[in-house]
Amino acid sequence: QVQVVESGGGLVQAGGSLRLSCAASGRTFSAYTMGWFRQAPGKEREFVVAIGWSAAHTYYTESVKGRFTISRDNAKNTVYLQMNSLKPEDTAVYYCAADPTGWRATGEIRLMDTYDYWGQGTQVTVSS
Repeated sequence: QVQVVESGGGLVQAGGSLRLSCAASGRTFSAYTMGWFRQAPGKEREFVVAIGWSAAHTYYTESVKGRFTISRDNAKNTVYLQMNSLKPEDTAVYYCAADPTGWRATGEIRLMDTYDYWGQGTQVTVSS
């Protein structure tokens, strides 16, 4: 069983920045694909970004490209999501998820069903 725990959410003004962290258990963490999803009030959960075992494998949804950066520290079993130039429409609960299988085709990486383990979520609120 892999445990996933997010942290770092909060309230920020539009144009500001936040960094989310996601710690995952497991001796083979470096092989996991780690993804971030978000769910705004009244909306379905949506894919944001994913990273494979290294930064050479990343995939961003179009709306966050150039503003969000995902990274990982395999020595700390942690993935980070640096969010810059935040907009009110980025307001959501952000969820971290782990796929122990490893990197997949982009069509699969975007799907919630691809990920076996999920965190409890962290709230990000961007005020206008």
